[in-house]
Order: sequence, then C-alpha cells, then structure tokens
Amino acid sequence: MPNNYVLLERTELAASAASVTFANIPQTGYTDLKIVLSARTDSANVYRNVFISFNGNTSSFSSRELYGTGSATGSGNSSSSPGGGQGVGYVNGTTTTASTFSNNEIYIPNYTSSVAKSMSSDFTVENNATSSLAGFVATLWNPGTQAAITSITLTPDGANFVANSTFSLYGLAALGTTPAIAPKASGGNIIDYDGTYWIHTFLSSGTFTPQVGLTCDVLVVAGGGAGAWGNGGAGGAGGLLSFTSQSVTTSAQTVTVGAGAARITTNVQQQEANGSDSQFASLTAAVGGGGGASFSNLKGSLYNGKSGGSGGGGGGTDSGASNTGGAATSSQGNTGGAGTSNITNNAGGGGGGAGGAGGNGTNPSTAGNGGAGTASSISGSSVTYAGGGGGGSNGTAAGTGGAGGGGAGGLNTVGTAGTINRGGGGGGGGNTNNGANGGSGIVIIRYLAV
Repeated sequence: MPNNYVLLERTELAASAASVTFANIPQTGYTDLKIVLSARTDSANVYRNVFISFNGNTSSFSSRELYGTGSATGSGNSSSSPGGGQGVGYVNGTTTTASTFSNNEIYIPNYTSSVAKSMSSDFTVENNATSSLAGFVATLWNPGTQAAITSITLTPDGANFVANSTFSLYGLAALGTTPAIAPKASGGNIIDYDGTYWIHTFLSSGTFTPQVGLTCDVLVVAGGGAGAWGNGGAGGAGGLLSFTSQSVTTSAQTVTVGAGAARITTNVQQQEANGSDSQFASLTAAVGGGGGASFSNLKGSLYNGKSGGSGGGGGGTDSGASNTGGAATSSQGNTGGAGTSNITNNAGGGGGGAGGAGGNGTNPSTAGNGGAGTASSISGSSVTYAGGGGGGSNGTAAGTGGAGGGGAGGLNTVGTAGTINRGGGGGGGGNTNNGANGGSGIVIIRYLAV
C-alpha cells in the first residue's frame, strides 16, 4: 500500500449496532476518502441496503445503480430514503450462509471542497446458497449549502449491523506529499482520531505495535466477577488501572482483555468465580473482580465475597454465619459490602467498584447497592468503568448496579449481567434464582497525534 494511503479510523463491532459513524475526519493533509466495510445484518432478508449520510444530513442525494444476481442484470436510479440517507450497496442478512460477511467499498473524492460531492461504491453479497448480488452505485450529494465532509454515518435499512462487522476509513494524500495526520501504531478493535490523540481501543486481546517510540496514556480494566445464586452477593468490578506518560518501544506489545466471570447456571450454594485479568505489555495487570458469595443453610466461608480488583459482596444468610464482602486490590478497586442474616428473609451485599465500596445489605432483606465505578476520558469522551453489581434479595429490595456497568441484583429474580467491555460486576440472584455474569474488560491506549 502506498504511504499516502492511511488508515484514519477503524471500528470492529463487539455487539450489534444500529449505525456506525466516522467523526473527527481530518480537514487537512488528505484529498480523498475511502471506506471499506465487511458487514452483516440481523435482517431476515438475504441482503439489506446500507445507507450513507454526511454531516448528519440524510437528504439531497441521488444515485444510479448497476447490479447482477448471477442469472440476471439490472439498473435503477434512486433518491434519498427519508431518515436514512442514500443507498450505496447491500450487505448480508441472516439467510445467507452463516458467518459470511459482504464486502463493500466507497470512494469519496475532494471531500473538503465546497462543491457537490460525488462518490462511487461497489458491493458483493457473498456465499449464499440460493442467490447472490454484486453491483456498482454512482452517487451525488448536492445540499443547498455546500460544505466539507466532517462526519460519515452508515446505517442498514431497518436492521442492525451484527457483531464482528468491521468498518475502516482511509485518507488519501496527494502524490508526493506526506500525510499530516496518521496513526503511529497498529492494533485494536477501534482506531480513532479525536483531533488531538490517536486512540486504540481493545475490546478483545491482541497486539499493539508502535512504528516509533511513543509516550502513551493507558487504561486497563479487568473482567468483573459473577453474582451469586439465592439472595446472593454481587460480583465485584474488575480492577482498574490508569497510567499516564508511559514510554512504549517499537516492539510488539501484548494486550490481554479479561473476560467477565461466567455465572453458575445451576442452583449451587457456593462462591462465584472471579473475572479474568487484563494487561498491557509489562504493566501490572488489573486483577479480576471477586465473585459474590452464595446463599446457603450451611455455615462458613461460603457466605463471604471473594477478593479481587474490587471485592464481591457477601451473601444473605439464614443466621449466624460470616457474610462479609471481599477485599480489594490496592489502587485498583474497593471492598464488597456485607450481606444480611435473617432466618426468613435476607439479602446480599453489593460488589465493590473502582470508585467506591459495595453497600452493605440492610436487615432483613434490603440488598446492598454496587459501588460506583471511575470515569475516564481517555476514549475522547467521559465513560465510567468498573462498577460493582447489586446484591440479590427475596424480600424488600434488590441492590442497584454501580455506575460503570454494574449489573442490578434480582428481587426474587435472576440478576442482571455486568456490561461488556466496562468490567462491571454481575448482579446477585434473588430467592432461588441465579446471579449474573460479570462484564468483560477493556484496554485503551492513546498518544498525541503530532
């Protein structure tokens, strides 16, 4: 690939999304843009149209299309779809061969000019046993007030893009010039430029490889612990570590994103599992959040929350047993709350969060709330991570999940899972119901663009 052709942003979906937006598009250093997507939707159709819009404007488009199905050809013209933008191709639906994704490319020349914008696109809907589709679309965007393109949104028609769909935006600089803005490293599910920093977000494990020595800010969040069965204590949040001004060499750096703990799916009276560690290079890993303790008519340590990055909440007990929250890892989180003890009704403690301890249950049957997480703006906007789960109850009230992805506890119901890629603890189950999974962790790395 020529060095004037530069990846500006990349998004790999970890979950379904109604749309994908490229924002903060550089207005200097490049003349043209190219979008490459490999996508699939949750539509029951064989294929579904994908719409494009510029700067939030979904109108003022017109297009001409040529297509072939393998047995027939055709053509047509169209204008903007109300609320969606302009169709620029098709992507696979659920009735195509499982786990196959369409290929689409969109080329936009002279994107910073103050004239009407033309673009061309091609698409292929792949590997379907009964039908196929390939084609080309020529499009003109001609709003009343001409403007440079600063953001681009892609939206599937009446559907969602599914997990593992990928979207990449490239900038093309004039021949003989060196791009003014380009990432200095590879790696990450999402690569973004916010006008000041390049930001690499890892939603799953991978490798971060700088092209030059870098000084980076890093956020590492581990997977949260699971909430427990039967008026159970909540899962503690994954440990959270935040580093600034870390020197990173040009060698490949291993990035590990910890999984959230999986709940026990049978009615078992035991402590739940911890989440998994996350790690960036040789920096100390943030340990997994402690699982909540279970409800039981036994005595002993089963009632206690597990230790972790943040500790799990203690379980509700029938009477006379220890039901303390788990301890936290220094500088990574906070302790879990204690459960209550009562022969008839009882409740679990809340899981600890990165920003606060889990709440204690209140006798006899009000569960503890999850501890709050910690906000970070490393991604370009303020996001709260590593909230503790809420305890479960069979009586008065379940605990709420802590801000930052903590799952709510169940009131005579199952708990709510911690949010994925936030490191939240899972909520405890109420009565004879299961607790919930912890949320997976995340690693974010940023460095100055210039």
